[in-house]
Amino acid sequence: MAAAKRKGGAAAGARPKKRAKGSPGEPEAAADAKPGPQEYSIPAPVSQGKWKNKERVLIFSSRGINFRTRHLMQDLRTLMPHSKADTKMDRKDKLFVINEVCEMKNCNKCIFFEAKKKQDLYVWLSNTPQGPSAKFLVQNIHTLAELKMTGNCLRGSRPLLSFDPTFDKEPHYALLKELFIQIFSTPQYHPKSQPFVDHVFTFTITDNRIWFRNYQIIEEDASLVEIGPRFVLNLIKIFQGSFGGPTLYENPYYQSPNMHRRLIRLSMAAKFREKNQVKEVQKLKKKESKMLIEEDPTEMVFETPAEEKPVEIQHVKPESKAIVKDKRKPRKIERKRQKKLFRTEAKA
Repeated sequence: MAAAKRKGGAAAGARPKKRAKGSPGEPEAAADAKPGPQEYSIPAPVSQGKWKNKERVLIFSSRGINFRTRHLMQDLRTLMPHSKADTKMDRKDKLFVINEVCEMKNCNKCIFFEAKKKQDLYVWLSNTPQGPSAKFLVQNIHTLAELKMTGNCLRGSRPLLSFDPTFDKEPHYALLKELFIQIFSTPQYHPKSQPFVDHVFTFTITDNRIWFRNYQIIEEDASLVEIGPRFVLNLIKIFQGSFGGPTLYENPYYQSPNMHRRLIRLSMAAKFREKNQVKEVQKLKKKESKMLIEEDPTEMVFETPAEEKPVEIQHVKPESKAIVKDKRKPRKIERKRQKKLFRTEAKA
């Protein structure tokens, strides 16, 4: 099609031939010639606004995380177009190094997953480099690949943030709310974002924990369908600085995983001890039942002796009983003989 257009334009004479330098032929016609129509046009951007909020979030982890944590990190990166990734940090490095990493990556927010004992997962949410920062214990993780929910949303779309009313009642929850808004909300007119709102992040407080859910907003009736991922944040401490500093708040209801496992072991040991004590009591009862009891002198008071019968000795042999023969047998024998006779006569 493009070749046909070019041929048509050349036949119409819209594009004149180039004139060599110094040739006297038609200088005015070359000056008045106009260029042909543009074959490709670049479409205008969808959003004409200007990107002002330059929030960037660095999402990475320490070494020793399991596959579920790795999938959760990847899900958060896909849900947050303003996020950046980095390599895993060594366990020996101190947490203050993360501020330098964020500065190198040009990020002013950070989500850092810290794994301990290959079974406990902690997450740091920090405003680098000034602070504040909060440390949480992550529980009940379910990733997008694991849930397989029916909900779906556009990649890079901006989410709504829904918070529990408890976030406005207490000061430490109000601080966490502002931190969540600055980290999880996608900046307007971000280059990697889409100008649509089709899902919502919910932060609910139940049992002194923060429950995170991601729902799709259906256009027809504005109902919600869960997409995933889902996890629970158990607050430990809030620090004034980034990854350290004075403690602003400490959760009195927090119980460390080590203490939780220790209490479970103690309860199991108490049950085992109780079973052993019951067995010992049963053994003692069996031993006591075998002990001899002394004779009671009044035990034979109400017993009356029976009359003694004289012993008779039989000197004569008893008479034998008469054998009674069965009367039916001879009759049966006679019947058999008669049958044989009738058979022989019939053959003859």
